[in-house]
Amino acid sequence: MAMNTTSPAPPSSQAVTFISLLAIILLSVALAVGLPGNSFVMWSILVRMRKRSVTALLVLNLALADLAVLLTAPFFLHSLARGTWIFGVAGCRLFHYVCGVSMYASVLLITAMSLDRSLAVALPFVSQKMRTKACAWRLLAVIWVVALLLATPVIVYRTLVEKNRRLICFPVYSSKNHMAFHLLFEAFTGFLLPFLAVVASYLDIGRRLRARRFRRSRRTGRLVALIILAFAAFWLPYHLVNLAEAGRALAGRKAREGPVGEQLHLARSVLIALAFLSSSVNPLLYACAGGGLLRSAGLGFVAKLLEATGSEASSTRRGVTLGQTVRDAPPPPPESSPAESLTVSSEPLQ
Repeated sequence: MAMNTTSPAPPSSQAVTFISLLAIILLSVALAVGLPGNSFVMWSILVRMRKRSVTALLVLNLALADLAVLLTAPFFLHSLARGTWIFGVAGCRLFHYVCGVSMYASVLLITAMSLDRSLAVALPFVSQKMRTKACAWRLLAVIWVVALLLATPVIVYRTLVEKNRRLICFPVYSSKNHMAFHLLFEAFTGFLLPFLAVVASYLDIGRRLRARRFRRSRRTGRLVALIILAFAAFWLPYHLVNLAEAGRALAGRKAREGPVGEQLHLARSVLIALAFLSSSVNPLLYACAGGGLLRSAGLGFVAKLLEATGSEASSTRRGVTLGQTVRDAPPPPPESSPAESLTVSSEPLQ
């Protein structure tokens, strides 16, 4: 994640202390909630699920990406508490690169799940033929490779800067154009384009579900709204600062020139810490989606929520497509069981 380096007018000590304290609190909350939460999700999928659905594989990788970024939090907490970076240039670049890769992987995985749901509603038979574990593993490989590539500017620009006899892990740009490029690149690839895809897919899902009058679509709508709002709430402020600082760089303004530049610099530290919370919120959303399963299944509610449907489990076991299995399956009974009702009501997570 990009930060500024030029500092013609240092902020007051009280402001720096307050910002550092707030960032420490946010990072600590993210670590305390997200580390056990994502570990529990991974344990549920790897241990409690016998037949993992395609969605379960996507959620497993999402939890892995969130867990990876949270594991870097102690190093940033130490840096904020001590006011200096002691882990060297290699640690500076490595930990920020891990954050970048995790950010891109998380965004791409969320986008993939939303597009998968949109395809399932718009073209169900095509979706059934494509939703095999082989396709899922290929998609996951592409997502991680793309994430690794998109995060490479972090390694290029990030280095150690000495300031007031303290080392700070900052990005250093050779020109204002390089700074603008990095900030705009991160804003567009890490938020704007994926967010537009997520919103478009969920709007299409909502329109089609209303047209077909799916049962319990209100509950589905609430979950969709939670996913979109969480996605936007944690990342939109950070990328708005990116866009603002990129605009100032293109206009020839120095990074921390004037009161606006200083405010943007101070806001960035808090917003980076706030972005860490996005890696801890997903298990809470699953708990909200679990509803009755959280009470009935206990610790197994995530496995129940994400377990493969009969058709998907059969297709992955026999090596045939989902579409073939569905065509051979008997018609469903007129009334669904409580577990089936929950599956329908939590459509975006399946």
